[in-house]
Amino acid sequence: MKGDTNISLEDKNMSKVNVFKNQSYLQSSATLLLFFASWGVWWSFFQLWLTSESNGLGLSGSAVGTVFSANSLVTLILMFIYGTLQDKLYIKRNLLIFASVLATLVGPFFIWIYGPLLDNNFNLGIIMGALFLSAGYLASVGVFEAVSERFSRLFGFEYGQARAWGSFGYALVALLAGFLFVKNPHLNFWAGSFFGSLLLLNLLFWNPKVEREANQNFNQEQAESNSIPSLKEMFDLMKLPQLWTIIIFIVFTWTFYTVFDQQMFPGFYTGLFSTSANGEKIYGTLNAIQVFCEALMMGIVPIIMRKLGVRNTLLLGVTIMCVRIGLCGFASTPLSVSCIKMLHALEVPLFTLPMFRYFTLHFDTKLSATLYMIGFQIAAQIGQVILSTPLGILRDNVGYQPTFKIISLIVLLAGIYAFFILKQDDRDVQGDPFIRG
Repeated sequence: MKGDTNISLEDKNMSKVNVFKNQSYLQSSATLLLFFASWGVWWSFFQLWLTSESNGLGLSGSAVGTVFSANSLVTLILMFIYGTLQDKLYIKRNLLIFASVLATLVGPFFIWIYGPLLDNNFNLGIIMGALFLSAGYLASVGVFEAVSERFSRLFGFEYGQARAWGSFGYALVALLAGFLFVKNPHLNFWAGSFFGSLLLLNLLFWNPKVEREANQNFNQEQAESNSIPSLKEMFDLMKLPQLWTIIIFIVFTWTFYTVFDQQMFPGFYTGLFSTSANGEKIYGTLNAIQVFCEALMMGIVPIIMRKLGVRNTLLLGVTIMCVRIGLCGFASTPLSVSCIKMLHALEVPLFTLPMFRYFTLHFDTKLSATLYMIGFQIAAQIGQVILSTPLGILRDNVGYQPTFKIISLIVLLAGIYAFFILKQDDRDVQGDPFIRG
């Protein structure tokens, strides 16, 4: 049989009655909350820290693009390694613990190593930063999500409901991050270390009984079963034309969204205000509100998906993504741009959750971590490696809004492409079937 078959049906359905009595759900939710809190408290202002003359390093758009390209290059390599390792580890959290150790050290790294290197030895700085940030956050985020999604299928809870706590954690610290950044960006990095240390303690000392028993049973059975994917099976994924069609789709949607949202929008938004300090404070508050709404949507999207289906929900997410980026190309007031930004709370859950479900629907679930890494995360990183610097140069030459219009047009074309290549939910079901209700 294909997929994760070593857990009993009793275990898989144990928490359908009351999710808050499901220890695996609670542990996964806490893990995602703390990880995204440790990440979001500095990541939400990372681009501003790189570009701000008064409160950061004052880098140009092309230099920022180079930083993001280097991060993406290292990340895509690590994601493939992380994905293959995690599928071998099955439901063990070894990689998550490793990432949490790095998250604990993020403050000292930024203050005493990364920042000084970018100021004094830019090339060495981007290399060191790419290695650390990719290993601790940019590559590991896919592992955190893939492990939680696997737990959701094995121990009977909705992945979206657990992932919502990650967005909630990000929302809480995004509000805090704006005030800390205005005072001193170093406070953001120290806060990242604080939440990272809580994450590490959570992973080291909270191991639910049902997961321990499942690991014991799995260790006993794995020698005589095919539940652990071989390296050959993992590499054979790259021969699948179906996977490559998805990779093309991701590169021309999620990649451009990421470049827009992470590398351009913060600077564009804060530039609409009379002073950068006011813009940074309001951006932090708005970001918190938006991510809080995103967390609520993470819990609602599984319901929407059951009504519309996986394919249609994904197409809806692409449509909202195109509209949001395009409208930012025309809006010019803080109020209008703030309203448009709230669409982010819809587009991310409507894109990421059905994308994950698409992989577990049309591909073998025992390779879910590798598939998610290659088909979604790595594909997006490849796109960023290629596109970050050119789009940064384009922004330097023509400005933010013309660049947004170009990005929106590309996402629109990718959405049309997706309409023809995405499979219906009842076609070529290789993993867990999807039943609309």
